[in-house]
Amino acid sequence: MKILFIGSVKFSESALLKLINIGANIIGVVTKKRSPFNSDFVDLSYIASKHKIPFIHVNSANSQEAVNFIKGKMPDVIYCFGWSEILRKHVLEIPKIGVIGFHPAKLPYNRGRHPIIWALFLGLTETASTFFLMDEGIDTGDIISQEVVPIKYEDDASTLYQKITSVALKQIETFTKQLKEGKIVRYPQPKIGNYWRKRYSFDGIIDFRMTSRAIYNLIRALTKPYVGADVRYRDRLWKVWKSKEEIVDLPNIEPGKVLKVEENKILVKCYQNAIWLLDHEIKPLPEPGEYML
Repeated sequence: MKILFIGSVKFSESALLKLINIGANIIGVVTKKRSPFNSDFVDLSYIASKHKIPFIHVNSANSQEAVNFIKGKMPDVIYCFGWSEILRKHVLEIPKIGVIGFHPAKLPYNRGRHPIIWALFLGLTETASTFFLMDEGIDTGDIISQEVVPIKYEDDASTLYQKITSVALKQIETFTKQLKEGKIVRYPQPKIGNYWRKRYSFDGIIDFRMTSRAIYNLIRALTKPYVGADVRYRDRLWKVWKSKEEIVDLPNIEPGKVLKVEENKILVKCYQNAIWLLDHEIKPLPEPGEYML
């Protein structure tokens, strides 16, 4: 079974290496030289070069250059994992089996943008690793493999990314064998669910009028490998990577007031309770009594 691989993020890297490791027949790789919006971007050409797999750099997999490359390889199936673009009909129709897509959410729910970030920010207790046969919709094709992934309070973007990747790599090995043997089972998605919207830079700014839980969720959702949450102090934005909630009973203290500073740790009053900023880039450190607004 001839597989053409499309991807350009860290998960794509892990998936491609997994396929090579299990002896899958990768006949071509489509990737990018750079990405202005993927903080977990990876150029897969180094893997392709090492394993003597033909590759191409394109900004769009729908471009004529990409289509010519893909058609020339005559793939049985395309694996498109970690590519921020909707593939058009003229690409979807190239392989005999179809195009397999990946979405780290429990489809048909939570389609759309930034699924790991939104799941953490919203405080969900589970998500999923889902592979599906792509159609012209957004994450709407028939599901071929789905595994639930629990989310713990202690999880952040980095640990959840790793957990989903670990589960997904096992799925890839299983359904690749099923595809090769013609034993894949398709499950059409019901016409229910929801879509998550694109995030904007202002979505990542901490507002201490939020509860400590909402701020904690925002920080853990945006930590590495993503861009980090921002806090405003002395008229500029500073990155925050890790935090911890603290229960306080201070009904007369306004949100944003610095309560304590211990070494590099800063305790700030929230609308409800307080939040420790544990890993951040704030310089100089504020004094107790100052405000972070």
